[in-house]
Amino acid sequence: MKSVPKRKRAATETNKTSERNRHVGSVVRALIILELLGKRGGLGVSAVSHYTGYAKSSTSYLLRTLVKHGYVNKEDGGKHTLGIRVLSLAGQANQGIALRRLALPFLGEIVNATKLGAHLAVLNSGEAVYLERIESSSFIKMDIWPGKRVAPQTTAIGKALMCHMNEDDVRGILTLQSGTVDDLQSLMEDLAKTKARRYATDDEQHARGVRCVAAPVLLDGKVVASIGVSGSKGELPDIPKIGAGISEVAVRLSRKLEIDGSKV
Repeated sequence: MKSVPKRKRAATETNKTSERNRHVGSVVRALIILELLGKRGGLGVSAVSHYTGYAKSSTSYLLRTLVKHGYVNKEDGGKHTLGIRVLSLAGQANQGIALRRLALPFLGEIVNATKLGAHLAVLNSGEAVYLERIESSSFIKMDIWPGKRVAPQTTAIGKALMCHMNEDDVRGILTLQSGTVDDLQSLMEDLAKTKARRYATDDEQHARGVRCVAAPVLLDGKVVASIGVSGSKGELPDIPKIGAGISEVAVRLSRKLEIDGSKV
């Protein structure tokens, strides 16, 4: 096998770095254009080029790309405004804020009843994402924070989010996470039990020495979030009792969402 000369390897690495920098630069310019259109809607290519200082050719290319993917809308006369994809992302962010606001009193109730930290999560791009966390007074702190992402099939909070899914959807999540569906059948059985008893469990499945219990939160019959607790084996000895309590709180939160459904 022939070795690659050092000079050639260096040139190759330089080219790769240059290519990465070029792509990053394009992303930054696209984001600046989106921010501009958010402040000054209805701009043509020349106006966007003027405000950003970018060449018209690159401005036109970036705008065409953003239009193609729905982040910018091109109106009659060549004016550009923010597209439906941006508005959709903003709507999702607002939904998350509203959901956290509605869930906070219920999480506080769980903390008071169980003396364990309680959290709220949603499913996003095949991962369970923690939206909110209220810590307990316990000196044992769990490795959980808002924004943390975990594989849903290994956590109670994630299995609660998945418990109403059909097999094809679950298979898709497993494929996203690990590229394999070897554990599909056992997971489906676990999810069926979760749906029937209305709470999910994780007995050291995600982390050694840690138990978790979570329940699904529904809106219009669909799981939109899950709430749960985590603790050491000593802090969480009676899983069925804790599970029943969290399930009852999740049912009341679901009713609250039905009443305030227009806000989330």
